[in-house]
Amino acid sequence: MKKTLVFSTLLLASVFLFSFGDAPKVGLNIGDKAPELKIPGVDGKVIALSSLQGKIVLIDFWASWCRPCRMENPNVVAAYNKFKETKFKGAKGKGFEIYSVSLDTQKEPWTKAIENDGLKWPNHVSDLKQNNEAAVLYQVYGIPTNVLVDASGIILAKNLRGQALDEELSKHIK
Repeated sequence: MKKTLVFSTLLLASVFLFSFGDAPKVGLNIGDKAPELKIPGVDGKVIALSSLQGKIVLIDFWASWCRPCRMENPNVVAAYNKFKETKFKGAKGKGFEIYSVSLDTQKEPWTKAIENDGLKWPNHVSDLKQNNEAAVLYQVYGIPTNVLVDASGIILAKNLRGQALDEELSKHIK
């Protein structure tokens, strides 16, 4: 009888702890776990957002035909160059990565814009669909739009433009 009672108590305690743990919910608000994305890259191979876990990541929604996006690209490039080798709080190793989600529907203008704007990071993705699935999932209604996530995939900030991106990244340096 005692063994059964002890076992039942331990079982209930473990269920309680796991049920009310600190696991953040998946969502789009600051403090939520960013929804997973698995999108084909320029070469057609799928790149998962989760493959970048362990680094601070900017999920950047843009398109080659979007003038405001193209005007913002120099700021994104500058932040990438400045922080790509930086050690951040909670990160495994060094690094700031960009997961660049293009809303283009044609590959050639997309890849030309990557080259012309000097977007040197490797994580360029697009499903090349009219209704981009990542944009739908992230409720992107206008571009440029971005979401900054920490090394655990938790949303830190949204819609950082110009100097605001640099300032936010600076807050998280180890």
